[in-house]
Amino acid sequence: MRDGHFLALQALVFTLVTAAFTNIYITQPVLPVLSVEFGINESTASFSVSAVILGIALSNLPFGRLADRYPIKPIILTGGCAIALAGLVCAATKSFWILTGARFFQGLFIPGLTTCLAAYLAKHLPAERLNVALGAYVAATVVGGLSGRLLGGWIHPPLHWRYAFVSASILILIAVVAAAAGLPAETAKKAEQKEVGFIQLLSRPDLLRIYLVSFSAFFVFSSTFNYLPFYLSGPPFNANTRIITLLYLAYIIGIIIAPLSGKLSNKIGNGATMAWGSLIFGFFLGCTLITSLAAIVAGLAGICGGFFMVHSAAAGALNRKLSESRGRANSLYVLFYYSGGTVGITLSGYGYMYAGWAAIVILGASMLLLPLIIGIFENRKDPSAA
Repeated sequence: MRDGHFLALQALVFTLVTAAFTNIYITQPVLPVLSVEFGINESTASFSVSAVILGIALSNLPFGRLADRYPIKPIILTGGCAIALAGLVCAATKSFWILTGARFFQGLFIPGLTTCLAAYLAKHLPAERLNVALGAYVAATVVGGLSGRLLGGWIHPPLHWRYAFVSASILILIAVVAAAAGLPAETAKKAEQKEVGFIQLLSRPDLLRIYLVSFSAFFVFSSTFNYLPFYLSGPPFNANTRIITLLYLAYIIGIIIAPLSGKLSNKIGNGATMAWGSLIFGFFLGCTLITSLAAIVAGLAGICGGFFMVHSAAAGALNRKLSESRGRANSLYVLFYYSGGTVGITLSGYGYMYAGWAAIVILGASMLLLPLIIGIFENRKDPSAA
């Protein structure tokens, strides 16, 4: 693939993944607003985020099979229209449980864009481009996650969070039409030489290690950012929604780090990048215990940097280990990833209610031992590691 074609492909992928991820975190910065508007507690309000993540986790495996068997353009169009329709329901409903149900429905169709697209990249890009391409893919998840938060808590006034769903629905419709029109046609189905099932993939220790990295890293990351608004809106910070939303700009670090992590992984190995990312993640998570807004800002920037190092390196490591059933393998990665987010938000919610922010940090630091140890192990086994 020539450089010009590669860049055009990356632009389409970046736009589509950004639009998909914009829908996931719209309610996160306005969770305190939802709590008041619907008369619910913090843990219940968080269902508006965890419902999407649960939907993504449950639908990844079916979409993984579809990605291995069928062209992705019809899948993208169907998924995008379903997400947009559910977003309009979210904007109109007066019931929190209908909102949560529509959010779950959105989650069910997001893998039709993201998981299938990751499999498409793994099939069509040469190995030497794959780490960099997946780094850019991860950077798009950063932009999308940030965009959703800015829509929900900053661009539209927090009390008018419903308009954010309308904007996100329009954005995703534009993106899926552009992708369906512009993505290069898939090569006449070299249908994978042999089909490897989910159980066989999970029985491979080298893949299972990467799946555990995705689970644990997103467990910590999702918990941190989900309970951040509650932490900062209370004493001693007493920050309003606009200030809290501004702090999500720390995500910009991920836009820079994710592609660079792909290049770094090519130099020092995916395992080493995972290990260093885990250490950076854990150190800056600890910094958020300092009761200073400046320390929180620095901590969030470091958390984003460390997380996206781990995530990019893990995604690259997974796809470099694959020669078949890429759709299934990537769907398992995302299943573990979002399962980690769902479990993390749930467990950390109980911890936060009983022990405050310290519980989030202690639980998170404990979970980060997993990607650290696995990264070190992967580095020792990686022949390309320095």
